Amino acid sequence: QVQLVESGGGLVQAGGSLRLTCTASGRTVRSYSMGWLRQAPGKEREFVAGISRSGGSTYYADSVKGRFTMSRDNAKNTVYLQMNSLKPEDTAVYYCAAKANTYMVVTTTEYDHWGQGTQVTVSS
Repeated sequence: QVQLVESGGGLVQAGGSLRLTCTASGRTVRSYSMGWLRQAPGKEREFVAGISRSGGSTYYADSVKGRFTMSRDNAKNTVYLQMNSLKPEDTAVYYCAAKANTYMVVTTTEYDHWGQGTQVTVSS
């Protein structure tokens, strides 16, 4: 069983940047495909970005493509989400998620493990 803890959220002005970090414990993340998802108030949870177990492949939602970059450091059991050119519509709780023994997950329903979330607020 892997435990996930997100950090790095906060308040930022539109156009600014934040880097989210997801630190895993309990098991190595090397055997998990990882993802970032978000949920804004009154909206359903949505997929943001996914990364393969090796880190060689990534996939992004159209709404963040070109602005967000997901990466991972398996030696540090850590996954990152670099968010640039932030917009007010990026405001949400961001969750780190993992699924074992899968190449990559690009949906909101297939992940097995979730962090508690970190709030990102972008002011206009």
